[in-house]
Amino acid sequence: MYQKAKRKANSVCKAIRFWYLSLSLPFVMPKTLTSSRFKTLLLVLSLFFNLYILFFSHAPQFLISSYSSSSSSPTTRRHLLFAIASSSGSWPRRKPYLRLWYSPASTRAFAFLDREAPESAGDGSVAPVIISGDTSRFPYTVRGGLRSAIRVARVVKEVVDRGEPDVRWFVFGDDDTVFFVDNLVKTLSKYDHDRWYYIGSNSESYMQNVKYSFDMAFGGGGFAISHSLARVLATVFDSCLMRYGHLYGSDSRVFSCVAELGIGLTHEPGFHQVDMRGNLLGMLSAHPLSPLVSLHHLGAAEPIFPNMNNTQALEHLFQAMNADPARILQQTVCYDRTHSLTVSVAWGYAIQVHDGNELLPDLLSPQKTFMPWRRSRNVEASQYMFKMRDYPRDTCKRPTIFYLESLISNSHGISSNYTRHTVENCSKANAIKNLEHIRVISQKLELDVEEMKAPRRQCCTILGSSSNDSMTINIRRCRDDELISMNI
Repeated sequence: MYQKAKRKANSVCKAIRFWYLSLSLPFVMPKTLTSSRFKTLLLVLSLFFNLYILFFSHAPQFLISSYSSSSSSPTTRRHLLFAIASSSGSWPRRKPYLRLWYSPASTRAFAFLDREAPESAGDGSVAPVIISGDTSRFPYTVRGGLRSAIRVARVVKEVVDRGEPDVRWFVFGDDDTVFFVDNLVKTLSKYDHDRWYYIGSNSESYMQNVKYSFDMAFGGGGFAISHSLARVLATVFDSCLMRYGHLYGSDSRVFSCVAELGIGLTHEPGFHQVDMRGNLLGMLSAHPLSPLVSLHHLGAAEPIFPNMNNTQALEHLFQAMNADPARILQQTVCYDRTHSLTVSVAWGYAIQVHDGNELLPDLLSPQKTFMPWRRSRNVEASQYMFKMRDYPRDTCKRPTIFYLESLISNSHGISSNYTRHTVENCSKANAIKNLEHIRVISQKLELDVEEMKAPRRQCCTILGSSSNDSMTINIRRCRDDELISMNI
């Protein structure tokens, strides 16, 4: 496309020059010029000058716009190239994470290792392995740190230098980062890949951000760099590594070099570093109004579904994700006025039923079911980047939880079924006491780019009577003037 645009510009140049000579030649040949001929010549010269400015002084923009038109088609999974940082020691046990989201038929990815691992070759179910280059010439002065941070950071340069075709976005993550690829494609589609973008998110931990940076994309949660920025970044990256031997991690080095190019972080709340431990229910059931893009550190937390190990729980979540990626974890709240119940649905994961009227703004804050990433008596270590609700110590005062059991997806919609998780023997209101199963009916959530830029939470209606042992909920688009509240 670049060559075609260049040929077009050259042909226009030749045409203008011929036209100029053909018009001006009759006037410049005579030894004397009449006043009328002189005015005509000035008019021709003025016209030529304007055409020259239009086509040649702005030639780079012309060529860029030509290139952009060729890349204006919708972004797909094949336009993303993932670079996953791993090591020979962690690769064998982290491969199950990659199998969750990587597909050889639709996903482009490479895993970068320090050296060959026993299981690093011949497995088509995971990304092909590349052995990282030598980084011994770069300084690393952090006492107690890991020098491998330089190798991991340099993945940014090594993957770009491969020259893979038709890449719009380079995506970076760890071998225990779980990506939700379709949602990532949708999220990145909001941005022009021909411009310079560095997209990711902070840590959930206040202290982690204080220690490293509030403006840095944390590498475990993953981050994306547009191809236009990545190609420039790759050319200067080694010089940046020479200046930042005092930094601890790989993501700090990438951030520093991007900052030297004058680019700041574009925050996307769907990337999750997950700098927390324990029960992630509180965070996952109050996900931001944004597609879920990534989860990290899941091996350090409890399985997100009860009575399953970590891998089984993630596979269970991905059954829902594969049926409706955009809706996964999206929080929808509806009210049963007859029985004074508030129902909060984190689709594809869990439903919480509260006795009484819980206001929507209160339900948007995560419950503190988890623990800090770093165990410390320091109060600041337990502070997070969002407002939180207390999770009652008394189990009988907690909402009743229903976890995803199964789902059916067909041309008529999606029916997901949730089963009560009983961990206490408490006296509950009759409407909750008898409730054992909740069925949720929904249509696949299809959002275009404009809707992604200005998302709106969906509404729901309780169809079945909650006085029996089951409840049926229909998730739908809200009416223009509809409020998500209990009408009292």
